[in-house]
Amino acid sequence: MKRIAVVTSGGDAPGMNAAVRAITRVGIDAGLEVFGVRRGYAGLIENDMIGLNARDVGGILQLGGTVLGTARSEEFKTEEAQRKSIENLNKRGIEGLIIIGGNGSQMGAYSLFKLGFPVVGVASTVDNDLYGSDISIGVDTALNIIIESIDRIKTTAESHNRAFLIEVMGRRFGYLALMSGIAGGVEVIVAPEFEVDPATVAAELRSAYERGKRYALVVVTDGAKNNAETIARYFREHGQEIGYELRVTILGHVQRGGSPTAFDRLLATRLGTAAVELLKSGDSGKLVGFISGQIAFTPLEVVVANEKTLDMRMWHLSKILAK
Repeated sequence: MKRIAVVTSGGDAPGMNAAVRAITRVGIDAGLEVFGVRRGYAGLIENDMIGLNARDVGGILQLGGTVLGTARSEEFKTEEAQRKSIENLNKRGIEGLIIIGGNGSQMGAYSLFKLGFPVVGVASTVDNDLYGSDISIGVDTALNIIIESIDRIKTTAESHNRAFLIEVMGRRFGYLALMSGIAGGVEVIVAPEFEVDPATVAAELRSAYERGKRYALVVVTDGAKNNAETIARYFREHGQEIGYELRVTILGHVQRGGSPTAFDRLLATRLGTAAVELLKSGDSGKLVGFISGQIAFTPLEVVVANEKTLDMRMWHLSKILAK
């Protein structure tokens, strides 16, 4: 193998640039030419690629987002677009592709692999919902941003005797809500895996008030059936008396912006390095992840066929700690 390419796909995650940097420099050190695909799968379809050298990836380690750009491509879901992408890679003499991204991105990676092209995935999604890795690139940064936000909100909540609904990312996976809720010391956690109806949220907040708590916090996953908007509407429509004045804060995309933490930089560097080494060895069709503190390789077929689950022991612990 002489030439490889790297693409960042789907939602951006802090640490993607660290992975691109590692892939480029480790690849060059291994005697490979490295290309970067711009704008995710859209760039792959449109043959939008550039050669990368060691200097091209200098100064990007600490940057959030992705210097290569990313996009969500509906067109890439078609076999025609996938074959066109492989044709573009073949024309440039590229013999292996590393795809940094989450669930949708790795489904695309598996599609290319089934068509015969050597592909390796790298786990990267702030939602941490990708099977095949305990933690993905960007999760630690997002979690730290959420906890910092919770700590700041506490200041106002306590000063004004308020309750806050804080909505975090996660889609259909409540990892960020659960972990930030425990680390942030909140009273109620609402996530898709353990839905809490608005009336129960109200009862929990009222109980906190009656126990003498000067403020109360609720963390809600944006993909939960009872998200922050639904719960807030219930309070408005029912005039629910909870003792606190209620406010809503939606953290939104701020969670995946900014500079990656040291953990995410190191994780991305290790996963990117392992991806290059895997391709160089002649192996492919696997996701490079992090399981039980070690680099792990999971077949893409297994990754796309399974859903990640939360540790329910942590959920039960959160209930005890909130008392």
